[in-house]
Amino acid sequence: MKKIIMKRLSLLLLVVFGVTLMTFMLSRIIPGDPARMLVGQRATEETLQQVRQQLGLDQPVWVQYFQYMKDLLAGDLGMSIRTQKPVVDDLIAFFPATLELALLAFFFAMLVGVPLGVLAAVKKDTAWDHASRVFSIAGVSIPVFWSGLVMILIFYGILEWFPANGRLDITVNPPTRITGLYLVDSLLTMDWIAFKSSLWHILIPAITLSYAQLAIVTRQVRASMLEVLGQDYIRTAVANGISGPFLLFRYALRNALIPTITVVGLSFGSLLGGAVVTETIFGWPGMGKYVVDSIAYLDFPAMMGFTLVIATGYVLINLIVDLTYYILDPQIKE
Repeated sequence: MKKIIMKRLSLLLLVVFGVTLMTFMLSRIIPGDPARMLVGQRATEETLQQVRQQLGLDQPVWVQYFQYMKDLLAGDLGMSIRTQKPVVDDLIAFFPATLELALLAFFFAMLVGVPLGVLAAVKKDTAWDHASRVFSIAGVSIPVFWSGLVMILIFYGILEWFPANGRLDITVNPPTRITGLYLVDSLLTMDWIAFKSSLWHILIPAITLSYAQLAIVTRQVRASMLEVLGQDYIRTAVANGISGPFLLFRYALRNALIPTITVVGLSFGSLLGGAVVTETIFGWPGMGKYVVDSIAYLDFPAMMGFTLVIATGYVLINLIVDLTYYILDPQIKE
């Protein structure tokens, strides 16, 4: 286990270096001038050159990258061109909203996807199985932006059951900040008004974000369960009188989850990255909306900071997935 942790952490350094290099070069290839976006079209050439000098954009690209890596090693992600605040502070402020949305979407995907996959495997080639496959294919085929707009049209425009954007009603004060997650903070402080409002605002975005991952989880669990149910030890257990939910969840599902864990882990990483579109559609004040607004201003430090957070999250999630294997299958330790 120690070897795995050290190996993954060493890979983390390589991933961060590769991501910074690629993102930095791509950001410099993009046509446009962040300094011009900042000062406006009517600014004089002298003012423009002063701003470029302040931002370090007058230096060669390799000098800019070297300075960025030097600051990064010191924990400095630079200053946002758009907000004029440290990127670290911006990400700390916006990350809890994205994390809360991704966690609830992940919960929905697992809550529905695992039982649905098990049911489809047990009821193979029945109406339940066919329905789950149609549901899964639709989930991986429908773009998130389209399903998000449909959800807004139905639940906000027609039924008027849920709000269309934001984390809270404008008349509700945010709960006392403890974790930055409104649902958690409102529960800890017993602020039921804020809890109800935050729950009502997050449900539709979370369901929209979870649909594609839910479909992937369902298909993976179904395939793994079908493979496990055909194993000799399952037939032996049935011959010994073991059946029903105990057989499915104690023997079959535990082994079926081993290959599923990888997909589930990567799904959570995809939720963090995929929140960009969902947050933009629903006006959710998280990192996704922050980076979209930053792209419009050619805010290179903000874009690179967001990319680094997502890349680091993927590596750490992979580490957690590898460690989970040890829990589900002790034979891997040997």
